[in-house]
Amino acid sequence: MIDLLFDVIGMSGTFLVVGAFFMLQLDKATPDSLTYNLMNLSGAILLLISLCYNFNLASFVIELFWIAASLIGLAKYIKAKRLNTAQS
Repeated sequence: MIDLLFDVIGMSGTFLVVGAFFMLQLDKATPDSLTYNLMNLSGAILLLISLCYNFNLASFVIELFWIAASLIGLAKYIKAKRLNTAQS
């Protein structure tokens, strides 16, 4: 049963990351949008959780980088939002 739980968590993360990429390719999201970065961050975190059960070093490392890239994107989004608010 626990195997199934971690598989569902991992697959949810996969769908979020791949879904974000498809949204980007279909012009439904932009690389600097909140939606895109939150989907990538959430997906990478879920994949990391699943990797804690079925560990794979290469996948673990790439998810850490994916989280870092998503956090950078979120920080840029927040900074731009604050700048736009200050200019209004």
